[in-house]
Amino acid sequence: LLNKTEPGVTNARIFFNYFVLLCSPPSRVLHIRKLPSEVSETEVIALGLPFGKVTNILMLKGKNQAFLELGTEEAAITMVNYYAAVTPQVRNTPVFIQYSNHKELKTDSALNQRAQAVLQAVSAVQDGSSPSSDPGVLDLAPPPSPVLRIIIDNMFYPVTLDVLQQIFSKFGTVMKIITFTKNNQFQALLQFSDPVNAQQAKLSLDGQNIYNSCCTLRIDFSKLVSLNVKYNNDKSRDYTRPDLPSGDGDGGHKDHSSLLGEYPPPKPSASLLPTGPLSAAAAAAAAAGRVALSGSGVSGVLLASNLNDEVHHALCVCVCVYGDVQRVKILFNKKDSALIQLSDGNQAQLAMSHLNGQKVFSKVMRVTLSKHQTVALPREGLDDQLLTKDFSGSPLHRFKKPGSKNFQNIFPPSSTLHLSNIPEGVSEEDLRLLFSNAGGTVKAFKFFQDHKMALLQMSAVEEAIQGLMDLHNYDMGANHHLKVSFSKSTI
Repeated sequence: LLNKTEPGVTNARIFFNYFVLLCSPPSRVLHIRKLPSEVSETEVIALGLPFGKVTNILMLKGKNQAFLELGTEEAAITMVNYYAAVTPQVRNTPVFIQYSNHKELKTDSALNQRAQAVLQAVSAVQDGSSPSSDPGVLDLAPPPSPVLRIIIDNMFYPVTLDVLQQIFSKFGTVMKIITFTKNNQFQALLQFSDPVNAQQAKLSLDGQNIYNSCCTLRIDFSKLVSLNVKYNNDKSRDYTRPDLPSGDGDGGHKDHSSLLGEYPPPKPSASLLPTGPLSAAAAAAAAAGRVALSGSGVSGVLLASNLNDEVHHALCVCVCVYGDVQRVKILFNKKDSALIQLSDGNQAQLAMSHLNGQKVFSKVMRVTLSKHQTVALPREGLDDQLLTKDFSGSPLHRFKKPGSKNFQNIFPPSSTLHLSNIPEGVSEEDLRLLFSNAGGTVKAFKFFQDHKMALLQMSAVEEAIQGLMDLHNYDMGANHHLKVSFSKSTI
């Protein structure tokens, strides 16, 4: 019933979840099953945090199960109803949540000491207090500093100081922010008024995307305990000192907006901004990669031009690196142009920013946002000369699975390709020959240690794009379809 490869699986899963719920009376104790074997107490507790106070936990690691007790039955009902429609995932593994037959969770603190210690530390962060130093409970180190060091990975849109303040302020008072570039990466130092607020922000935001599929937050504690801000401008800000001069606003930093194209970024995901209790649930789910973040409100349809005639499949493969293509329509009166509908506006903007100006089939492709909101399928009985193709259920999609690592591995077209899902017995010579036959010259090759993945470098970006379009999802036999994507690495 719940085989993910079957059509309609999402509806089947939702129906099954609701069926289980109807058969179980509500309880503030929840039974969580199918947990990955290496799961930690913190990850299980995180499932319940958005919905209210977590008051107890019991881990059954030998059975890959856990019991989680919330402060109120109402909080438990909200949590179960939410996850009935949005499949919860822990470490990219779907888990199952239902009401327990127990009305209260009674645990032996001596046998459950570590879980209780983690719960106590998390509760302290929630309450804004310090973790207990009770000698009978395992002591966890307090947050070392109120200053966080923030690195932005996959930065395809500019991230401003104001955006950071808006996102982090829901965890406490943001006092100071300094932004800078180091090792060609945008970074920031952000100081809270209290180290506990910094700890809570790190727990909640580390690994989240500011915009859908990009601008990923990597957060750690800084060794600094206070920031010294000299100017209030677009690079640094002291919110406790509005009287500071603006300086020249340059400070020798790169202007990332000029590097990232002329198009303004979408609004940050609503799930990252200060929210009420209902959207806080969505925020926590997004934090663990369990649900896709909301679109930017712009069109999810692209207009691609200067193409070879009728290149539905190749175009879909190419654009699918940056989003899940739903439909492609070659224009009737202009066969070198096509409308491409993706899942949302953020995916469309990602594809546009990376593919506009790239050489495809020896022609420079132009990609812009379309005024159309959707690409309509032809009416039944109407012959559109096969100009429109539906890819909504295509195996080419990379972002269907919530929490997929593909969200963290989106890179501009490059001459180096990342290959995965390589079957046993396939040699370097086999793969070199395969990509050479697609057109171009293989300059370098490197297997990863397990030989299931590899890096392959073509002599030009255009050749790499061609190889990706021809060979992504290529049937290698033994039920293995080759996965090809662009890499940020070189060999």
